[in-house]
Amino acid sequence: QVQLVESGGGLVQPGGSLRLSCAASGSIFSINAMGWYRQAPGKRRELVATITSGGSTNYADAVKGRFTISRDNAKNTVYLQMNSLKPEDTAVYYCNAFIYSRYSVPNDYWGQGTQVTVSS
Repeated sequence: QVQLVESGGGLVQPGGSLRLSCAASGSIFSINAMGWYRQAPGKRRELVATITSGGSTNYADAVKGRFTISRDNAKNTVYLQMNSLKPEDTAVYYCNAFIYSRYSVPNDYWGQGTQVTVSS
């Protein structure tokens, strides 16, 4: 089955950097858009950044200029480089991908979530 596996979360000090990775595996025919979302305590899940299969990107205003989303289509992997991290960035980050399965209907898949904590 198709699954998304995230890695790279952790604890960093304000101003630090982290790079998140999310690899899709399974019976994949193709992947359309991929993205990152986050959910902080007491808040709704919100979009962080998205990237299309062609490389077009979109960022939330709160992370523009600090975060960079990229993807490696050969590896079915999406990355989120996070620089100049702020305490407000603390959240569980979720990878998302719309995937055309080789054996099933296309579906919107989610990773398991990875905790990012920015604290001094």
